Amino acid sequence: MIYTITLNPAIDLFIDTEKMEPNIVNRTKKYDIQANGKGINVSFILKELNVASTAVGVGNGFTVKYIQDELQRSQIAHYFVESRGITRINVFTRVKKGDKEYKLVNPGPAVELGEQKKLLQYLKAKLGKNDVICISGSFSQGIDPKILIKFAEIAVTKNAKLVIDTSYQEVMDVLKYHPWIIKPNVDEIKSWFKITETLNLKQLAKLGQRLIDQGAQLVLISLGGDGAILVSRDRVFYGNAPKIKVLNTAGAGDSMLGTFIGNLSKHIDTITALKRAIAAGSDAARQEWITDFTTAEELENEIQIEDMAL
Repeated sequence: MIYTITLNPAIDLFIDTEKMEPNIVNRTKKYDIQANGKGINVSFILKELNVASTAVGVGNGFTVKYIQDELQRSQIAHYFVESRGITRINVFTRVKKGDKEYKLVNPGPAVELGEQKKLLQYLKAKLGKNDVICISGSFSQGIDPKILIKFAEIAVTKNAKLVIDTSYQEVMDVLKYHPWIIKPNVDEIKSWFKITETLNLKQLAKLGQRLIDQGAQLVLISLGGDGAILVSRDRVFYGNAPKIKVLNTAGAGDSMLGTFIGNLSKHIDTITALKRAIAAGSDAARQEWITDFTTAEELENEIQIEDMAL
C-alpha cells in the first residue's frame, strides 16, 4: 500500500479570465474547484494508474469534507485527523491578456501536537513491509518540519519506503534514513546546499549525486519546462520536456511524482518510468488540473532520455 501524506490540504479555485484589472469587478470566463494538496494529487494519479493508495491528512470544515467526498467519489481510501480551524482555499488565476498566471496560496490552519501524534500512530498501526510513505507539500502551521524524521523512523522500523517532496531544509536530516525517492525542484535543491547562482544541468546533477552520497536512493529533480534529471547510485539520466502551451502548473509536479512512483511500483524500468513521468507532468501543465492520461502518452514521443556523463 502507498500512503500519501498531505499535512496542509486545500481546495484550489482555478480561474480562467481574459483580463484582470485593479479596483473594478472582473468578470471571469470560467472556474473550476479542485480537491487538492500535493499528496492528495498523488493519490488521484495513482488511482488513474490502478495503483492502490490511502490518502492521509489533517483538516477540518466544509473544505476538508469536500476533499473527502471527492476521494470517496474516486474510490480512494482515506484517513483524515480532524484539526481545528478551516482547511484552506487557494486561488490560481490564468489571465489570457499578457499570458500570466497568478498563484495565491494560503498558510492553512494550525495543527496541534495531539493531532499530529494521532496521525503518526495511525501510520505505525497500518504500515507494513515494502509499503510506501509519500510526504508531499507544505505543512500546516504548528507542524515542525522535524516531523519528517519521525516519518523516516517509522518507515525504517516497518521496513517501508519513504518518498519526500517538500522544500524544508530538514529533508537533509532525513537522508541518513535512506529514503527511496527525493523530488526537489531547482530552487529547492539549490536552497538545501545554500546556492544562489544559476546552475546548468551537470551542476544540478552533481547536487543530486551529493544527496545520493548522503543516503538517498533516487533523486528526481524537476526542471519545470526543461524536463527532469534522475540520479541513482550509479547512473544519471536527463529527459527533456515536450513543447506545450501552459495553462496551469499547479499539479504538474504531483503528476510527475505520482506517475513515477506508480510505474516503479508496477516494476516498470526506470527509463520508461521517467519518460512517462515527464509526459504526465507536461500534460498536467496544459490542463486545468492533474493529468487524466488521455493525452499524456502522445507526448512521450517528444521526450528523449539521455545518459548523462559527469
